[in-house]
Amino acid sequence: MPSHAPASRELHLNINMLHSGFVPSAWRLPEAQTDALFDVAHYVRLAQVAERGAFDAVFLADTAAISDQVQYRSINALEPTLLLATLAAHTRRIGLIATVSTSYNEPYNIARRFATLDHISAGRAGWNIVTTADPASARNFGRDVAIDHQERYARAAEFADVVKALWHSWQPGAFLGDKNSGYFADPDRIQPIAHQGKFFSVHGPLTLPPSRQGHPVLVQAGGSGDGRELAARHAEAVFSASESIDESRAYRRDLHERAAKYGRGPNAVSVLAGLTTIIGATEEAAYRRRDELMDLIPLEYSVKRLAGTLGVPLESIKLDEPIAQNLALPKNGTHTFFNTTLAAAKRTGATARELIREFAGGGGHRVIVGTPEQIADDIEHWFRTEAADGFNLMPDTLPGGLEDFVDGVVPILRQRGIFRNEYRGDTLRSHLGLGAP
Repeated sequence: MPSHAPASRELHLNINMLHSGFVPSAWRLPEAQTDALFDVAHYVRLAQVAERGAFDAVFLADTAAISDQVQYRSINALEPTLLLATLAAHTRRIGLIATVSTSYNEPYNIARRFATLDHISAGRAGWNIVTTADPASARNFGRDVAIDHQERYARAAEFADVVKALWHSWQPGAFLGDKNSGYFADPDRIQPIAHQGKFFSVHGPLTLPPSRQGHPVLVQAGGSGDGRELAARHAEAVFSASESIDESRAYRRDLHERAAKYGRGPNAVSVLAGLTTIIGATEEAAYRRRDELMDLIPLEYSVKRLAGTLGVPLESIKLDEPIAQNLALPKNGTHTFFNTTLAAAKRTGATARELIREFAGGGGHRVIVGTPEQIADDIEHWFRTEAADGFNLMPDTLPGGLEDFVDGVVPILRQRGIFRNEYRGDTLRSHLGLGAP
């Protein structure tokens, strides 16, 4: 399958469809649809706006429990692969990436589900491989506590191996569909995988052949050492969380070095940094928008979320004192957001109150506030200094923040020659410049 990648390096953009938007208070704005998280039409609109902007993909995060403070903010409620199957019917070119955890699923089910989504969408599917650390999800699957961090990632690595083997259990030419001979398929080219491992025993083969893009694109989002190793081994794109250019460049370099140990080339893994945008016609208007959103977030929500990210007791957070610099990495917490949040606190000496504002009441991802030109300047700088290959965008509000980006920022990026004017291919691999697996 030929690659449609341009000769020069090109920026990649995904939209993380976080229900009403990244900022926890987005659902409270007068123009917001309060039940958007349950409404398929809301997500169809987002996907169509992103496709109008020629984004690489839409992305759906997911958890297997209500792990956030649902009394204060909306959550991702719909099952992502089912939702993306619906979006596939309402879009033509944009990629469709869903998060599915390896901690509480089985490889055969997930291989079949994503292979089906890839056929439904004519080669636009991607799987974001995650492990699940929150206790609430563990309790929904008969466990008192989450699986240990190292065991989660060992299970995930084997899980991904099995899924990839199943995707290729139909060899080229296995499907015949020959009416004259009466042969529908060649059984000699449809082989069991006969996997016997530490975590899984899977015979195979899968029930359907590969799609036109070979198999779904593999994405990963871990920042811990185990997460990076999983990404280096399997991922073709990585969603990262970095607060500074130096931090992101170091992460990207480390990931490429790890990938090289598996015989993968320097461009095998694209790094897409998480980025929240708050856009206004003027800088003053953008900050007014930020302040309006921040004023609508209950302080209790932000403090509790910060304490959870850092793995410390709620009462230890003193709003007008700097965050402690000697915090221990939570054994089974989310290492990525812990490291990013603590790094920001160390870099600036911020108080808890200042840190909450820096992260727009969320946690872990970089937030930039400004005009379309200022947003474009920031994105171009990160891209040209090779701090990132692109961005996993999390607009402050949805759909408004996405529309502001597509109509205001995308034209500037195109004028500067770093983002496509239109799609050149029609599979997710072609958007990412990836060849056949």
